[in-house]
Amino acid sequence: MAAPNAFATLARPEAGAYVGRLFLLDARTSLVLGVLLLLIEQRRQREAHPERLRFGARLCWPIAALFFTVLGFDGLRPAMEAARAGQGPASFALLHGLSMACFAAKIACVAALAWASLTSSSSSGAAPSRA
Repeated sequence: MAAPNAFATLARPEAGAYVGRLFLLDARTSLVLGVLLLLIEQRRQREAHPERLRFGARLCWPIAALFFTVLGFDGLRPAMEAARAGQGPASFALLHGLSMACFAAKIACVAALAWASLTSSSSSGAAPSRA
């Protein structure tokens, strides 16, 4: 919601700078929270299976979210800046679409992890944590 409103109210260069800053904050926050989710899931796996660490989907979701964060922001941003300057093989619109797809995939990964956590808590008879 912030990006369309920024472009509706600010001049295009200022809106682009503002939205770019928002995406930078989102990417850095996502990296920190993604690592935290990964550590939490590793601990949950160790508690559930003390004999060995199971590498299942619940560990893959935070890894995938981290991957899409890095790809969508750090991987595509230099190419987007080059495309905006008229350089590079891909158009800005294509790279922007890929960046948005990575953002959506990151959200889907976190939602899948939340769903898996809720369903495993409710199927084991334990009440889901509200922490």
